[in-house]
Amino acid sequence: MREEVFKMEREGLVKEGDVLPITEGKLPTSYYYTLGRSYAMSANFAPNNRIKSHEGKVIKVETEEAGFYVTVAFDE
Repeated sequence: MREEVFKMEREGLVKEGDVLPITEGKLPTSYYYTLGRSYAMSANFAPNNRIKSHEGKVIKVETEEAGFYVTVAFDE
């Protein structure tokens, strides 16, 4: 089981237990991921640390001063 944190800009777009698709984006030297219909975005990942799953389950949604953070679990 792999867990990754995504940054969400608006509250209430996802809830714990949601199973959402992820979309991979490519930068010149790294990869990033978009959760669902652009609900949240990941940090950049090195090529050897790419996410192999096509969907993940939301296990935690946190509100912090800097915004909202979504923890997603992947079967990897």
